[in-house]
Amino acid sequence: MTRRRASRVPRLVLIMLAAVIAATGCGTTPDASPAPATSSGPVTSSVPAATATAKAEAVAVPKSLSFTGTTLAGEKFDAASLAGRPAILWFWAPWCATCASEAQSLGDIHAEYGDELAILGIAGMGGTAEMKEFVADFELESITHLNDPGGKLWKRFGIAQQSWYVMVDRTGKIVHRGYLDDLQLTGKVRELTA
Repeated sequence: MTRRRASRVPRLVLIMLAAVIAATGCGTTPDASPAPATSSGPVTSSVPAATATAKAEAVAVPKSLSFTGTTLAGEKFDAASLAGRPAILWFWAPWCATCASEAQSLGDIHAEYGDELAILGIAGMGGTAEMKEFVADFELESITHLNDPGGKLWKRFGIAQQSWYVMVDRTGKIVHRGYLDDLQLTGKVRELTA
């Protein structure tokens, strides 16, 4: 069996398992007991109000993530999508040599911790074409980058210079604001994701 084919087998097994679970568990939730069947109609269930409330509270957006922006691709972005997990906001400029030296580290961190940690680049002090070129040159396309030409988000977070980080824990609390070298950045990432 080829290597490519071997990697597909577990996916196929997972898909089949999901189909079996879906077929046997449709219409019920772990928190809800099915009503007894009657001759007047099918059995129905609903999610209890307490469960719905708990889900709403779980996605509460902290003040630190209550902002929106526009990506370098021109799409709208809502930072509320980062709520509930730790995040790094990286403030950079396309002409910044320090930012260029940190780009590979951020790409590596994203590759290793991407499921556990959100990374959001916030680019300023440059043109959109230069910012796009920076992202392409350093292969950072898998990280979302906002275009902040007027410095609105930089001002909001009190950023006075580039390459600075704002680190937000799972609860939305800002736990670091400032410069970090590669070693310090790696240490902070480990703390955030522990």
